[in-house]
Amino acid sequence: MKQLESWLTELSAIVWGPVMLALLLGIGIFLTVGFRAFPWLFVPRALVILWRSRKLHQNGDITPFQALMTALSATIGTGNIAGVATAIVMGGPGAVFWMWLTALFGMATKYAEAVLAVKYREIDELGQHVGGPMYYINNGLGKNWRWLAWLFALFGMLAAFGIGNMVQANSVADALDTQLQIPATLSGAVITLLAAGVIVGGIKRIADVAAMLVPLMALSYIAASLYVIGGNIELVPGAFRLIVESAFSGTAAFGGFAGAGVWAAIRFGVARGIFSNEAGLGSAPIAHAAAQTKDPVQQGMVAMLGTLIDTLLVCSMTALVIVISGVWLDGENGAALSTLAFDRSLPGWGGYIVVCGLSVFAFTTLLGWSYYGERCAEYLFGVKIIWPYRLLWLVAIPFGALGKLTMIWLLADVLNGLMALPNLLALALLSPVLFRLTRDYWKTA
Repeated sequence: MKQLESWLTELSAIVWGPVMLALLLGIGIFLTVGFRAFPWLFVPRALVILWRSRKLHQNGDITPFQALMTALSATIGTGNIAGVATAIVMGGPGAVFWMWLTALFGMATKYAEAVLAVKYREIDELGQHVGGPMYYINNGLGKNWRWLAWLFALFGMLAAFGIGNMVQANSVADALDTQLQIPATLSGAVITLLAAGVIVGGIKRIADVAAMLVPLMALSYIAASLYVIGGNIELVPGAFRLIVESAFSGTAAFGGFAGAGVWAAIRFGVARGIFSNEAGLGSAPIAHAAAQTKDPVQQGMVAMLGTLIDTLLVCSMTALVIVISGVWLDGENGAALSTLAFDRSLPGWGGYIVVCGLSVFAFTTLLGWSYYGERCAEYLFGVKIIWPYRLLWLVAIPFGALGKLTMIWLLADVLNGLMALPNLLALALLSPVLFRLTRDYWKTA
């Protein structure tokens, strides 16, 4: 078992090594240039489209707003709290700068994914709109690339059980046990029952719950963070200066304190940024394919807001609280570091903000990824797999809550990386279609 764990650790380091990070960031830069900065310039219009879309009724299963909230439910999770803390510990405050940069170029990637998802989506035997990388690879690149679509669906179906299910359940159970002394058996049972009540209703119920929980929890977490930041407003300029300077000089707190170099800041900033917003992984377009819209470009504009909200807003809140508090040098890591940062600024109840945010974010991630995995399984086996998959999904939750998931985490990490490869290749090969659709929209804007 130890040998397998060692092998998976090495494989994960290869999959998420310099080549993968360069591909993820490189595709984002390539698309941003090809779109002539369209995703950045059209943020105001995207916000208008999102607002108007709340009660839109066109071809699709859920509104564009609900599609975005479903995608955000899967991305706003442990990465926004524990992942940001890990990036700062391993890469220093400068890692935050590279997270921001990754998010800016990731907007173009997320936009492109959603455009293709809507353009090449299908209607399945149950009358549901289905799409995502497996469909735009198959329908956009042709039958000679069907093997690549199959690989993406396989990796996505399996990765969902790790990163989207057992890891999330374990994070909630651990946080509740540590902060509130709630046994993992109890929290695991409650999570399973709550998830069952949502997942059995399919995408429409998942979207309804996401549209309610995600804005409420995200705004609450941002408000609490701003309260901490506002109470230490005189430290904010110094925090920004430290983040920017460290991005090009390199400093980290790993092992108490150690010079890490610029590469560590870049590596952990880019890696955790991608882990947080999932731009390039190909997961979010599965949700956007179900949107009620006739215009792929408009849905792409809605989708790109997810990266902005997830990383540039929510992750930045965690990062600023940690840097301002100074606790990143205290030897803690992950969620424990975020908890310490809030406790330092809000003694007595700061930790409850983290455990509440982590629990809700992880739960909604579990819901969003259940849909992603289900759609990947449907692509491989047809609609007959839907109910068995949902049942298996629910069974996995208590195992995740109670288990030690080192192996599961490593395997999910590898599979997540392998998901990205077919998707990035498809984005590059279908870029002429993306550029043409965007130019046509630009002319009429």
